[in-house]
Amino acid sequence: MVQRPNLKNTDQPAKSGPTTSPIARMLRLGSLVGRVGASVAVEQLVSLVRSGPSRKLHQVANLVRNAERIVRELGQLKGAAMKLGQMLSLQDAMLPPEVTGVLRSLQQQAPPIPFAAVQRQLDAEIPGWRKTIKRLEHKAIAAASIGQVHRGVLADGRRVAVKIQYPGIDGIIEADLVNLRRLLKSLFALFSDADFAPVWGEVRDRLREELDYVNEAENLRRMAELWAGSDQVVIPGVIDEASSRRVLTMEYVAGYSPDEACDDARPQALRDRWGTVLFDFLLGGLFQNRLIHADPNLANFSFLADGRVVVYDFGCIKSVPPRIAKGYRELCRAALEDRWREVPTLLAAMGVSTAAGGPISTALIAPALDLIRKMLDDEHPYRFGYDDQLLRQIINSNLSQFGEAKDIRFPHHIIFINRTAVGHFGNLSRLRAAAPWRRMLEARLAQAPGS
Repeated sequence: MVQRPNLKNTDQPAKSGPTTSPIARMLRLGSLVGRVGASVAVEQLVSLVRSGPSRKLHQVANLVRNAERIVRELGQLKGAAMKLGQMLSLQDAMLPPEVTGVLRSLQQQAPPIPFAAVQRQLDAEIPGWRKTIKRLEHKAIAAASIGQVHRGVLADGRRVAVKIQYPGIDGIIEADLVNLRRLLKSLFALFSDADFAPVWGEVRDRLREELDYVNEAENLRRMAELWAGSDQVVIPGVIDEASSRRVLTMEYVAGYSPDEACDDARPQALRDRWGTVLFDFLLGGLFQNRLIHADPNLANFSFLADGRVVVYDFGCIKSVPPRIAKGYRELCRAALEDRWREVPTLLAAMGVSTAAGGPISTALIAPALDLIRKMLDDEHPYRFGYDDQLLRQIINSNLSQFGEAKDIRFPHHIIFINRTAVGHFGNLSRLRAAAPWRRMLEARLAQAPGS
């Protein structure tokens, strides 16, 4: 087993705020890419003289070292650069567990800015905040890519979580968008010949929306209304008098952290219950509400001992167009009715097709269909996290049919929908959850508009 050293500066305040200069950020990102690239190149050369277990051990160790470099650098940079690292951390099926374990720290914690800077931001945004918030803890309970969160107590005694945006982060995001557009366009070209512009527009728009806490507060209120009838999903209320465009104060609901929830100390039956809530939250958003919480980092959830799940961070919300929602419904119905041969045609109707507009080959999606078949077997409920071979087959199939995969065209709307689904499959794997997935899917499809 590869020993991973403790990462430094993940719970100590940064000496200053994140780097704001576009040129400085570009240079730091370029330096990071160069160092990681050189490390990988050297490892590939050295691996030529190694064999068997020794080669594998050294390859994983090198990946872990590079993951730690990425965490340290992106955690300090924050902004859109850190968001990119968080997206990578969701790919449990694509990377060794030792690597995703390192990257996962980007989901939950990065170096917080000093409390004095937090106070200055609060003074600028809400001049009378001290009359409303009686006590605010100096230590951040979470520090992420755009802001950090502090626990507090209102004058009326209510416990709250105060999310404060980093000073100047809007300029940082814009600087990162310029740099990351070039980087992502190059990466995108490696696996797709499709037009990058709509894809980039979707990513850019979601990132910009996360900067507006007024928009996030509205998202929170809207989602709370949609899920008001649920006794499983808890959505905190907004404290309007202590919120602004760069500060969002909401009710604080204490629960288990993701690491605590996924720990073997928690009963498996309880972890299964939390898994069903996350899965139903995804299905309800996609099929019934056509509005999904599109940032599935497990750090955006906390878990209550009675089986309920608290949902935080509503900055990234995806409205699902009716045509796309209908396409997903038809795909799921075909799966439930064993009409597997129709899947390529149904995907083409959604806009997922070859460059010529025809259906993609069944062979390309066969491993993914195998995973869905397993999930839909209610006689033997599928338990995530125990059968990783299916997920590996999906990756290997995509690599072996790389030429055809590059030819695929897809609507930009599915980027964050698929990211959410894949992210939650990773969450279910961490919880090792099993449930009657088929019956849950059938129930949500029956409730969907137009069903």
